[in-house]
Amino acid sequence: MTLAVQIRQHGGPEELQIVDVQVGEPGPGEVRIRHRAVGLNFIDVYHRTGLYPLNMPASIGMEGAGVIEAVGEGVTHLRVGDRAAYASQPPGSYCEVRVMPAKCVCKLPDAISFETGAAMMLKGLTAQYLLKKTRPVEGLEPGDFVLFHAAAGGVGLIACQWAKALGLQLIGTAGSDAKCQLALDNGAAYAINYAKEDFAARVKEVTGGRGVKVVYDSVGKDTWDKSLDCLRPFGLMASFGNASGPVAPFAPGMLGAKGSLYVTRQTLFSHITTREATQAMADDLFAVVASGQVKIHIAQRYALRDVQQAHRDLEARKTTGSTILTLE
Repeated sequence: MTLAVQIRQHGGPEELQIVDVQVGEPGPGEVRIRHRAVGLNFIDVYHRTGLYPLNMPASIGMEGAGVIEAVGEGVTHLRVGDRAAYASQPPGSYCEVRVMPAKCVCKLPDAISFETGAAMMLKGLTAQYLLKKTRPVEGLEPGDFVLFHAAAGGVGLIACQWAKALGLQLIGTAGSDAKCQLALDNGAAYAINYAKEDFAARVKEVTGGRGVKVVYDSVGKDTWDKSLDCLRPFGLMASFGNASGPVAPFAPGMLGAKGSLYVTRQTLFSHITTREATQAMADDLFAVVASGQVKIHIAQRYALRDVQQAHRDLEARKTTGSTILTLE
């Protein structure tokens, strides 16, 4: 028997319960991994609340790092004893040990710790596909402006550093002066406290009235309308989350009126449907972290038994950077 966090129904943090579960042997295409650390992400809140519904009882958690204990038939890229990390469906990383599909589990380089691996896979791969694959029709070149909401969060701090390494001028938004300073310290060219300033007006000021080529938005409802006003003609609105709630329906004609804009709703899991695609993206992430151009900031650590408090703090915007659950 091993410990895992499960929910019996959708709801608040109090629904997260630690239970004993039986973990068997991996089947074809699967591995069994013993976690050393587990990542906490806002998608876990969406699963818990039912914004992204799960069948009950449900396990949650989308990333982790640990040691491979057993390998199923057909798995050739991992061996027993390998250090490994992943961001993967199905949910279930909030546990000591799990059996899971192997295709999105990657061998973790020795230079990267288990805690860093657990903190960076979902967030780092998200930053990778946003900056490298989710680009405006006119492309991105060094010197171009991009707007990134929640710039002091886990994905945001990675994106700030990676954008700087790519030569982009990232304009970050956050909800406090301290969070804005954190974004600036991590490579953002500009930071806007949207609790004090009209971020759309400030973006126009920073860009000399032209606007940005792309907006990367994980906030959703609260930032959507003004984000569209930040875009230059043919700009791209890249939505990848709903932290403030889902975006309301809108008339496509407004995109034409605002400059023939493009809109996309991205998810990491569309980008990692094959082992080859996952490995290529992970190799890119591992390389930029190993080079020191991107540092993974683990600002909060909670024991697995304190998972309810971890969720409360995440939803209350009390966290910055990455958060992990530790296993004793």
